Order: sequence, then structure tokens, then C-alpha cells
Amino acid sequence: MNESNVKVEMNDPLSNTKTEKQALNPPFFAMSTLFGGIAEQNVVRARENYEKMKAASDEMVDIFREAYSTHAKGAADYGTKIIEISGANANSAFDFLTNLVATKSLSEVVNLSAAQSRKYVEATSTQNRELLELAQKVASETAEPIKTSFTRVLQKAS
Repeated sequence: MNESNVKVEMNDPLSNTKTEKQALNPPFFAMSTLFGGIAEQNVVRARENYEKMKAASDEMVDIFREAYSTHAKGAADYGTKIIEISGANANSAFDFLTNLVATKSLSEVVNLSAAQSRKYVEATSTQNRELLELAQKVASETAEPIKTSFTRVLQKAS
């Protein structure tokens, strides 16, 4: 009975099927080597992409720091200009009031007021033009380096 059991086990169709499955499937270690190689390539690519993005990010931080510094200086210049304009306008108003107090007739008051109005309109026009030019200068000095550097950094990172 032992021999017949042994023969049955050897001729068992289930055991042949198991052998065929093993023949069709590569061994586990071959699959792990294949997937390990793919995973290793992906890790290398991810590390390279990370290094590129880190370098680009660091460069953008430097660009923004420089742009912020430029903008802060421009904003300080603009504030200084506003203070200068305010001082000039205050002096003009005090001069007008001093001259107004010294007038002796209604015709002098009207002439002084008309002259002050012309002076005020001219001064305001000039001051507004100066402020606009200064604001445009600050905006372009701040934005242009960011725009050109940002494009360059993105091209380098890709």
C-alpha cells in the first residue's frame, strides 16, 4: 500500500499542475530584483527632481529677498517724496495766509487768491507727475527682476 500511495502521489494531477504553475511564474527573488531595480530608478529620479526643485526654490527665495529690498527702498523714497510735498504745500499755505492777512482791500484779496489758485494747480500737477513717475519706477524695478529671474529659474528646473 505504501508503494501505491507513493505512485499515486507522483502521478497526482494536482502535483503536476503545481509544477506547471511554478514553471510559468518566475521565482520570487527574480520579481523582487526586477521591482527593486524599478523602485531604485524611481528613487534616483525623485532625488534628482528634488535637488532641482530645491535649487530653484533657494534661488527664488534670493530673488524675492532682493526684490523686497528694492521695493522697500522704493517705498521709502515714495514716502520721503510725500513728506517733501506735504511740507512744500504747508509752506505755500502759510505764505498765502500771511499775505492774505497783510491785504488792505478786497481787490488785493481776489488777486492774491487767484494767484494762489494758479500756483496750487501747477504745483499739484507737478507733484502728481513726480509721484506717478516714482511709483512706476518702483514697480518696474521690483517686478522686472522677478519676472526675468522666475522664467530663468523655471527653465533651469525643468
